[in-house]
Amino acid sequence: MHNLSRCFAFVFALVLLVSSAVGVAAQEGDARAPEPAEADQALAAPVEDECPATFGPIITDTAVPIEKGQFAVQPTFGLSFVTNTFSPSWRRVSAGGDFQSFSMDYKFTYGLLNNLEVFVVVPYLHNWASRVDAPGPHGERSANFGGIGDVNLTLKYRLVEEGPVVPTVTALFATDFPTGHYRHLNPGRLGTDALGGGAYVFTTGLNFSKYVKPFIVYANLWYSMGTDYTITEDRTGFFWDENGELAETDPIPTNARQHPRDFVTVNLAAEYPLTRKWVALLELTSFWDAGRLFGHKNNVPPAALVSVLPGLEYMATDTFSLALGVNVDLFGKNTDVTVTPLLSMVYAF
Repeated sequence: MHNLSRCFAFVFALVLLVSSAVGVAAQEGDARAPEPAEADQALAAPVEDECPATFGPIITDTAVPIEKGQFAVQPTFGLSFVTNTFSPSWRRVSAGGDFQSFSMDYKFTYGLLNNLEVFVVVPYLHNWASRVDAPGPHGERSANFGGIGDVNLTLKYRLVEEGPVVPTVTALFATDFPTGHYRHLNPGRLGTDALGGGAYVFTTGLNFSKYVKPFIVYANLWYSMGTDYTITEDRTGFFWDENGELAETDPIPTNARQHPRDFVTVNLAAEYPLTRKWVALLELTSFWDAGRLFGHKNNVPPAALVSVLPGLEYMATDTFSLALGVNVDLFGKNTDVTVTPLLSMVYAF
């Protein structure tokens, strides 16, 4: 209940922020209002079959690359509330405490060539834990930690341009760099200092989009492979004490080699323009752990997650737009169950 109430409070704050931005944009629009004759000509323009301008999905990636020489900045803010944990048998069980995470991702996109864009995502994360069931080594029941997460570099190239029948098809290649903190974790921080995955993750796949009036639909199909990495774990040893009984030693920091699983990402999204300014959004996102194509056999339990995100977009100007949504985890295994309000804005230069 504490997490849900905080979630609703955060959503309400985002709504107020969006309303303020809408008001400012409306005032700017009034200040630049065209003459009646110009407005009539614009309304008379034949735009029935033209795909309307939209913000695009918040999580699902788009297929149409940015124009050559154009630059865009997109900050995305999210506050995740952990409500449960998905067990290995797909059941919801207690998370063992109250956990929240704030994320602030900055995406910088540049049109490198015709049909080719490159973007970098630099994330900042801050985690909180409180009222945990299993305290730390010195009785810690709460902790927090923040820092840079894993940085992502992505190249997208359009293979097929949308036509009357065929969709836009874009090839994608991405790399996640292990810049987030993942080694020498402090048990007293209760897991809040785990900010990165520890591996270089190489992703390749396809993005699709198609305007099927009145909807704009999107799809992603990616395959990701992570490299091996080493973590430090506190492990307990055993010895025979002076009474001849088996006893435990103090925790000993020990290096452990991790062989992460490959995973498949499948995302779907649809937009429905309500007016020229407002667009409704619905996304269904997922990832599914698999085996490994290369390297050692995996030694990490398989995970999976399916989430839904309803949202609303506002096209404030030709260069500035924003979107607000709430991502809700539906089902999965070996991962947290979260509710995450999201606010994303993009400004194109």
